Formats: sequence, C-alpha cells, structure tokens
Amino acid sequence: MVRISRRGVLAGIGGVGALSLTGRIGAQEGREVMLGIVQPESGDLGELGTPIADGAELPGRELADAGSEFTVDVQREDTQTLSEAGISAAQSLVDAGYPMFTGAAASDVTIPVAQEVATPNQVVMCSPASTSPDITDLADDDFVFRTAPSDALQGDVIAEVAFEERGWEQGASLHLNDAYGVALSGVFEDRFEELGGEITGTEAFEPEQPSYTSVLESVLADDPDFLLVIAFPVSGIQIFRDFYAGFDPDLPVIVTDGLIEDDLPESVDNPMDNVLGTAPAADGPEVDAFAESYEDEYGRSPGVFNAHGYDASAVMILANVRAGDNDGVAVRDEMRAVANPNGETVGPSNFPEAVELAAAGEEITYEGASSVVEFDDNGDMRAVTYDIFEFGDFELEVVDQIDFEE
Repeated sequence: MVRISRRGVLAGIGGVGALSLTGRIGAQEGREVMLGIVQPESGDLGELGTPIADGAELPGRELADAGSEFTVDVQREDTQTLSEAGISAAQSLVDAGYPMFTGAAASDVTIPVAQEVATPNQVVMCSPASTSPDITDLADDDFVFRTAPSDALQGDVIAEVAFEERGWEQGASLHLNDAYGVALSGVFEDRFEELGGEITGTEAFEPEQPSYTSVLESVLADDPDFLLVIAFPVSGIQIFRDFYAGFDPDLPVIVTDGLIEDDLPESVDNPMDNVLGTAPAADGPEVDAFAESYEDEYGRSPGVFNAHGYDASAVMILANVRAGDNDGVAVRDEMRAVANPNGETVGPSNFPEAVELAAAGEEITYEGASSVVEFDDNGDMRAVTYDIFEFGDFELEVVDQIDFEE
C-alpha cells in the first residue's frame, strides 16, 4: 500500500487569489481524498500495468510535492491480469472504504469488476486502458467511466489502414480469447469486409502459452496479405518468437495497443521491420506538462495509456474534492461537472490549483494529457486520437494520427 499524506502550504498560487480560495474552502481544509488504483502489475499485462499505475498515482504525488492542504491516500492493488484477482483487488478497496479507483486495464477484468464490485457497492471506477465496446452498454448506474476510447473506433482504424492505405485485400486475425480480443477482432472483421476485404482466417488463443506455432499455422493457412495480432506483452513476445522462427518474416503484421511497447523488438530479438500498430494517442492539450512531470517523478518517459491513467485519477480527485466527501455516489455525480466544458480550464500544468478551485465550488473544465477528457452519457470519451506506429531497427515510431470526434 502506498500512502501520500504530506501536508503544507500550497505552492505556486500567490497573492490575493490564493487567500480568497483558501477562505472559501472552509470545512474541507486538510481533507484526505481516498483513491484506489487497480492495475495489472504482474501477469500478461504486467509490463504495461505498472507504468499505468505510476501515471495514476502521479496527481496525488503532485499535490504532496506542492504542499497542498488536500492529501491523497493511495492504495494500489494488483489484478495479475486475471478477472478473479481483479475482483478480489477491487473488493479489498471497497472493504477499506475507498469510494473510487483507477482501473482496471484488461477489459476482461474491468467488466466483471464493474458488475460484481463497483456497481453493487456504488463505487466509481475509471479505466485508463479498457477498450472493449462491451463496456459502453454495461448496466452500471453510471459508476463506470474510462479515459481510454472504445475499440469500436480502433477496429475501424485498423481496417481502414489495412485496406485503404496499404491496399491489403485479404487479412487474418489472431486474437486473445477474452472481451478485449474477441470484441476488437469482431469490429475489425466487420469493417474490413464492409470495405471490400476478405477475412481468410480467425483464431482465438489463450494467454501465456509455451508455444503458438500451431495456432499460427492455422490462421496463416490461406496465405493472407497481412495478419492482425491482438495480444498482451507476455503472450505477444512468444507469438512473435514463434512467427519469426517458422513463418515468412516479411508478411505484414498489425498489432494493437496491448503490444505497443518500446522493448518488444528487443524481447523478441528481431527488429520487427514488418510490423505496424495502432493505439490511442496521448494527444491532449496538456500532454507536455504531464510528460515532464512523469519523467521528473519516475526517471523515464511515459508509455501507452500512462497519460490516460493520470487523467482518470485527476478527474476523480477533482470530483471527490468538489463533492466534499469520500462517497461514491457523490463522486459519480461530479465527474462530468469537473471534466466536461463548463468553466475555467485546468489540467496537469496546474493541478494543485485545480483542486483548490474545485474545493471552492468554482466551475472548472479539466483538459488532460490523453485528450480533452469529455465524457458522454455512457462514461466514454467524446473525442479521441489514434497513433499509427511502425516498428523498425528495434525502434518504435509514430508515423500518422487519426482523429475521431462525436
């Protein structure tokens, strides 16, 4: 468990304005905000989960570093990239009295956690990385939000890049046998066929297997123009090792956000020159301020979904402060009030001041690092951007971006 509870005088807001805000905070002065973080710090998504959790913890650290009168009690729980472990992790937060948490990451974890823990216990959850379209229509009483976009969009992006930009007419899909993989592959297949493409094969696989040679043989049997691989890092590394050991190394492969990892080529021991990928971009108005803060705190550059983790926690902290209570219903009812266009613009560059404004009851609009962070009626993002990556010479490079807006 990580606790952040340093108290002091807020730095960086001087003069009359600071005095005025402090006077208006009144009963909330010195209040502790309780924030849980439920991320996969081990298992198939462990390599991505810990940096996301670090991003989610960062807003609380910034308040401590600024000497804010508001403190954040952070408890991190590991889902192990497993649904049952995720349920247990989330339940431990509920039992400890946490009204909100940033998580989960894998859609196959987020969905049961929402159904079995968050909704029945009236606790807010905001996922920075779960992208399954199935999350949109959950019967969640508005307790489930996400800063990551739905794969209803990413599936379209993959199909359009493959068919329209690359000119590939036959494709195959190798995907995780879970809510994330099945749903994303389905969206891709439908859109690819709508465009005039042909799906030559589709295979689902279980995570963390010792070999994927046989499933690769099956999905590639009809010689597609390209292969889509929807996986997480541990499984993905083995898939690519088997692919390069026994199949055409020049066959184009598209990967999705679960495999956008700088170290992937090194782990596979191949430059992966034949691979491109798609992932939600960290392209919000305040991405530079977030990246600088993240690097200062952790000594490394942020990766995929790290900005989304920061934004998820930041919005919930602001909603909690505005509500004035560690209560899930109260936090839920303020989520859109602090995020959607409504008042003074705040974000990672002035987060301690944003907390003071929220506590004072001022109208604010949080604009984040991952996006402008505007929630629709389902708790999904209204506007998102996707990065198109290319691997090559053991490096990963963004070569294009595609914008979506409701």
